[in-house]
Amino acid sequence: MLGLGAGAAAALGLAGCGTASGGDPAGHERGPGDAGKGGGGSTGPTARPLGDGSTSFTGKQPNQPEKPEPLEPGQTPPQFVVFSWDGAGDVGNGLFPRFLKAAEECGAHMTFFLSGLYLLPESKKRLYRPPNNDVGASDIGYLTDEHIKGTLGNIRKAWLDGHEIGTHFNGHFCGGTGTVANWTPAQWRSEIEQAKSFVKEWRTNTGWTDLPALPFDYDKELVGGRTPCLLGQDNLLPAARGLGWRYDASSPGGQQRWPDKKQGLWDLPLQAMPFPGRSFEVLSMDYNILANQSINSTQAPAHNYPAWREQATKAYIAGFERAYGTNRAPFFIGNHFETWNGGIYMDAVEAALRHIAREKEKGADVRLVSFRQLVDWLDVQTPAVLERLRSLQVGEEPAGGWRRYLGGTGASSASNTSASAA
Repeated sequence: MLGLGAGAAAALGLAGCGTASGGDPAGHERGPGDAGKGGGGSTGPTARPLGDGSTSFTGKQPNQPEKPEPLEPGQTPPQFVVFSWDGAGDVGNGLFPRFLKAAEECGAHMTFFLSGLYLLPESKKRLYRPPNNDVGASDIGYLTDEHIKGTLGNIRKAWLDGHEIGTHFNGHFCGGTGTVANWTPAQWRSEIEQAKSFVKEWRTNTGWTDLPALPFDYDKELVGGRTPCLLGQDNLLPAARGLGWRYDASSPGGQQRWPDKKQGLWDLPLQAMPFPGRSFEVLSMDYNILANQSINSTQAPAHNYPAWREQATKAYIAGFERAYGTNRAPFFIGNHFETWNGGIYMDAVEAALRHIAREKEKGADVRLVSFRQLVDWLDVQTPAVLERLRSLQVGEEPAGGWRRYLGGTGASSASNTSASAA
């Protein structure tokens, strides 16, 4: 395990997933893109270039779970866990490949919310016209050419490995008069279309011809996102619905309960989880843990790091265990590829991933999935099952056990067509 030292890992009892690297521990299907897995070379004879050749259609995404099925009457629901990443740019710190490797070793799929600007050279920044902001403005930095190339390679590998590529939009405006909190639905649609264009036209914008295409059609791949600072969801949703999105992960302050739909899209919020040693709960994202440990400082005195790393790790594990032992609500964890406070939050999330994966290997019905894979499962459940699941509160066990609680819900092989219409 990278980052977390052997001593720290042993102290937490979290070293290793127990799966052989390069295997297929989750029993995923394999598809036509597997020959190109690894980030370079061709995606095979099925590849069909799209647009300027920045992206291509390569057929069914490889390394996907088996087709989801509705719960049978009385069947216990699985415990879903979604690890997601905001920005998803490669800035040369090794974190993107580190977590692709950890995901492969642990049989996990994740969601990468790519910031569109991470594929746009700064020399072309005037192509970006952010709502209520100056042309080319951004509250996050543009990447160097080398880091754009790294991002392209890792995004390509991520998709071939079976992960989802969502969006974190572009300029990340969280304050001032141009904040995303004030954008209209039409402005959100413009932002989304620009984010897609930067992915679909990176060849034109960079002039590079020697790199392989991204192996997916982003118009079809993009079905969800997370807004900067979890702001602006109400006006985003009409635009997202009009573009055929299936979910949004921007709600702030969610609880560990089964999700519902908002304005026709699955609402998949970050969640309040236990915070060991404190009387309050913390949102399930690295930044929110940092804000409660070092008051927003990303370079606090290093003597705090061991205790903070342990607290962060145990917070994620406590959130997982609370859900798994009670209502089985999907557990959502958000991150950035950051090195705050010596990288302790990256160590914590990897340790939590490996802990959860080991529980799966010991027989727990745990599924480490992307948001897209989760909504695939939700969309085939019957309305009666979803209603019963949503009625369970945080930390509430089903009365009489799952067999009794879901025994009369009318689960069947018919898909929930009303839930599928996003």
